[in-house]
Amino acid sequence: MSATKLLLTLSLMAAFAYVSLVGLMYLSQRTLLYPGAGATLAPEAASWGENVSIRTPDGETLHGLYSQGESGKPSVLFFLGNADRVSNYGFLAQALAARGVGLLAISYRGYPGSTGSPSENGLLTDGIAAFDWLSVRSESEIVVLGQSLGSGVAVDTAGQRPAIAVILVSAYLSVLSLAQTYYPYFPVPLLLKDPFRSDLKIAKVRQPKLFIHGRHDDIIPLYSGEALYRIAPEPKQMLIYESFGHNDVWDDRLVGDVIHFLEAMKRDII
Repeated sequence: MSATKLLLTLSLMAAFAYVSLVGLMYLSQRTLLYPGAGATLAPEAASWGENVSIRTPDGETLHGLYSQGESGKPSVLFFLGNADRVSNYGFLAQALAARGVGLLAISYRGYPGSTGSPSENGLLTDGIAAFDWLSVRSESEIVVLGQSLGSGVAVDTAGQRPAIAVILVSAYLSVLSLAQTYYPYFPVPLLLKDPFRSDLKIAKVRQPKLFIHGRHDDIIPLYSGEALYRIAPEPKQMLIYESFGHNDVWDDRLVGDVIHFLEAMKRDII
């Protein structure tokens, strides 16, 4: 085989391998983005609060855990990260309940106890449905809390519904920008189905906002959260946890900062 033919053959093999890899990434992207989905439809036993079911406008049924707060106290609507479980937050429900604050955490469509399959449009629909359910059930003011993937759901929900405040833990500028960082050699804008453009929606979120991020977060780097914080309208504040990363950010300090934010907000000093 001549050198020219060998070079052509190798080039074609490389191109085929690249196209195949791009195709694989395209087909598997939602499995990567929503690793907690695909579990049983049977809701988990309530480890805190009560099991509730929430119907969405497009016909899905969401599982949630709900701890009702006291009359006149706000409720927190919690949107979790992409591999998390609502059953993991009994410690938060207990800390909030001690101050009369309610908590609703939902399992996105396709996640344990909920019907359907996850997608950006689906999760954003879930967020609005959960807010509307909670506003009727609790008849109290609602604070939206979103962590990691859930920060995008929180931003969208707060931009469309009258939440009184927003807490964003490990937030991102967009899933699109993160994907471009992780996969710089792929045409990400052409392939990505669920870009979660919080950067395009944060301007509508004019409620008081608290951003919390671990400096050593290697899943959603601090610079992504800081970029979203910079373009967010006032009022806002950001807390950076110097010794924490992505999966270890929840501890007594974060719970305390959430409670302090809620109490300060109610005193109108934010």
